[in-house]
Amino acid sequence: MSMVQFTDLLTITLTLFAVIDILGNIPLLISIKQKTGQINSIRVTWISTIIMLIFLFIGEEILNLIGIDLKSFSIAGAVVIFLIAIEMILNIELFKPAKQAKKVSDVVPIAFPLIAGAGTLTTLLSLKSIDAYSFLEIFLGIIINVLFIYIVLRMLIPIEKLLGPVGIEILRRVFGILLLAIAIKLSGI
Repeated sequence: MSMVQFTDLLTITLTLFAVIDILGNIPLLISIKQKTGQINSIRVTWISTIIMLIFLFIGEEILNLIGIDLKSFSIAGAVVIFLIAIEMILNIELFKPAKQAKKVSDVVPIAFPLIAGAGTLTTLLSLKSIDAYSFLEIFLGIIINVLFIYIVLRMLIPIEKLLGPVGIEILRRVFGILLLAIAIKLSGI
């Protein structure tokens, strides 16, 4: 396929948008920002993009090389998401950012596994396996999504002010339950 088909690009973009669910993760992102002090939007977006592109091009080969099947990879991502959901629902702290790991604290768990997690990477492999979609269309779908992710990450402070402390706590619990459901779905239980 030499040209980008708008309908295919739209399908790919919306599929990735639904799986990444950056809007649904706003309460978690605010919670992480409150815990770590800040989120480096550029770094998180850039690392997420790199992970997705590497996985698009050689993800299946990497998993095969180290002897991990797609199902095991999905379950591992689901466990991390499950623990994050438990934090949100029960208002407990499982992930404690180390002082020396400040730069990692906004990459893990935001860039991986929330944005470029098992669900997103599995979706990329599925999209890649559909012959109707070209690499260019999938690449553009990724780029459109990461631009939107960057905008949301940059707008967290105004969103946080708009919601207020009570609104954030309510959304945190509600989306914690939704995140728990996503983790269970990814695990295949």
